Amino acid sequence: MKPYIPIALISLILIASGSCGHKNSSDNEYEMTVDVARATVDSVMLYRTYPGVMRAADMVDIVGRVSGTFIDQYYNNGDEVKKGQLLFAIEDSKYRDAVQEAQAALVSAQSSYEYAKSHYAAMEKALESDAVSQMEVKQALSVLQQSEASIKTAKAQLATAKTNLSYCRIYAPFNGRVTAGIYSPGAYINGEASPVVLASIYADDKIDAYFSIDDASFIRSFTNHNNRDIINYDSIPLSFEEKLPHKYFADLRYISPEVNTETGTMALRARVENKYGELRDGMYVTVSLPYKVDPKAVLVKDASISTDQLGKFVYVLNDSNKVVYTPITVGDMANDSMRVVLSGISGGTPYVTKAMLKVRTGMEVKPRYVK
Repeated sequence: MKPYIPIALISLILIASGSCGHKNSSDNEYEMTVDVARATVDSVMLYRTYPGVMRAADMVDIVGRVSGTFIDQYYNNGDEVKKGQLLFAIEDSKYRDAVQEAQAALVSAQSSYEYAKSHYAAMEKALESDAVSQMEVKQALSVLQQSEASIKTAKAQLATAKTNLSYCRIYAPFNGRVTAGIYSPGAYINGEASPVVLASIYADDKIDAYFSIDDASFIRSFTNHNNRDIINYDSIPLSFEEKLPHKYFADLRYISPEVNTETGTMALRARVENKYGELRDGMYVTVSLPYKVDPKAVLVKDASISTDQLGKFVYVLNDSNKVVYTPITVGDMANDSMRVVLSGISGGTPYVTKAMLKVRTGMEVKPRYVK
């Protein structure tokens, strides 16, 4: 006789088997694959950032030093100009007349000198035959000496007149970019009383970054002999509020010999080549000043770091491939996209690099290791 298995029991077995199979399939279906990298250890240059301002290497005010009607401006506002290029003209008729008067005075003084010289020679010869007295000879000599002095005075007056005339044409003292002119043609310039500013010129082919550091930073960066042997202060990274098309590195040129007692800081200056004309006088800059090398710095991808109310954190994986929320303390950027981790994880620790918003603590994931 065949054994009898109730239909109800068979149904329960089939339902249970189906349920178990569905559960396993579901677990595999919802196990997320995430990109994971391991924290690396490398030798890294460490930097401290300081706010600064850019200043043109050379800047002067273009001034009018004579008085007269402003004739014209010979450049477009903001133009780049060459050394010796004409910028402004001031009416020069008065100064041309002064040159002619000084030239005439010089000719007169030279003529008087020639006469006095001949007269003195004649008086000396007449003295030999006692035709004139010693007093008359001395008087002739005095007139000759006065004539010599008059020539020197006339030459000086002519030089001054020519100099004043040259001030009526104002030229660029060096290559640079000139600001908008202040005066319009027809305006009266009273430069004889006090030089009148007409515009300013900036030589911005080279730009200096002015910034300050505290005395403790100075000691840490510049008095450590090991640092000075390793750190290159000829290539200091600069960054700007808006990212520029090109990267800029400055050469440290100046360290103040004293600490400002009011601020407790020292002034520094670093020069950068403005090859692409992207930098301007007055721009704000962030100077990344190197201060030491960390030979065993722990690095993670900066994009993998998240922030909450408690600070910075990353998601790491434990031995069971479960996500663990891990607070960290971060340092400087390194190698463009990496961030130094000062505490929280060690080298070799696996951490999630993408999909940080989709993972959560305790979630089991399938890691896909990336570089």
